[in-house]
Amino acid sequence: MSQWIFMNGELVKRDEAVVSVYDRGFLFGDGVFEGIRAYNGNVFKLKEHLVRLFDSAKAIMLNIPLSHEEIEQAVVKTLKKNQLHTAYIRIIVSRGVGQGYNLDPFVCNRPQLFVMTEGFEAFPRHLYETGIDIVTVATRRNRSDVLSPQVKSLNYLNNILVKIEAIQAGAKDGLIMNTDGYVAEGTTNNIFIVKNGKVVTPAIYQGALEGITRSSIIEILNKFQVAVNESPLTRHDIHTADEVFLTGTASEVIPVVKVDGRVVADGKPGEKTRLLIDAFQQLAVTDGVKFSL
Repeated sequence: MSQWIFMNGELVKRDEAVVSVYDRGFLFGDGVFEGIRAYNGNVFKLKEHLVRLFDSAKAIMLNIPLSHEEIEQAVVKTLKKNQLHTAYIRIIVSRGVGQGYNLDPFVCNRPQLFVMTEGFEAFPRHLYETGIDIVTVATRRNRSDVLSPQVKSLNYLNNILVKIEAIQAGAKDGLIMNTDGYVAEGTTNNIFIVKNGKVVTPAIYQGALEGITRSSIIEILNKFQVAVNESPLTRHDIHTADEVFLTGTASEVIPVVKVDGRVVADGKPGEKTRLLIDAFQQLAVTDGVKFSL
């Protein structure tokens, strides 16, 4: 367990990294975050994650107190202090303490910024060899005109409700549909299918987060001269796919071998999925911000 957390410009011990119960992140989920991975001394796609962090903050009119470069330095500094060359990194920016329960965000004048680093695995490693099962859940993706899925806010209830349903169904992850009945994404993952040699993933406008890992997989496939079609997908498309896999910062590239009780192809991770798992692992240690302990 990591002992040091970067908090508002300085490293503090884990037990001392506390905020007021009147912090708006606690009261209202008013803030933004990013989840990032470090692999063997390389913070994967750190610059891209910071762009998305600042975009999320701008969307909710939250001023981040540090620059891109300063947060980048804070991430590396925290990893070094905790002696972690491979880790999961969480950057959190809360709007800070306001005036009691006043909903007005503009009374806050001191946002809080945290960088936390931990050893982490989303799924046991053996599942990358055997694959996981997922189920379609009843909870729908928030409509984009209500709350954009591109904003990674501290209010994660939509995803939590999906996770609850998946767990209760005995599955490893949940498949989220949008309000029009098309596939959006997984609980914290983007979804891809392979059908007749073609790779398809839901378009961003269908309610999917524009994932950093998602973009990386599309880049890898393009290098392999495999085109990716970003278009609406139905449950039928998922049920009848030759391959299904999820992508995300935490999960990386994870094969799906059963959807809603229906076995995907022969029930084993497919050829393209296995290829992408290996290719992503190579990319993860090279593309990003390097550091040494």
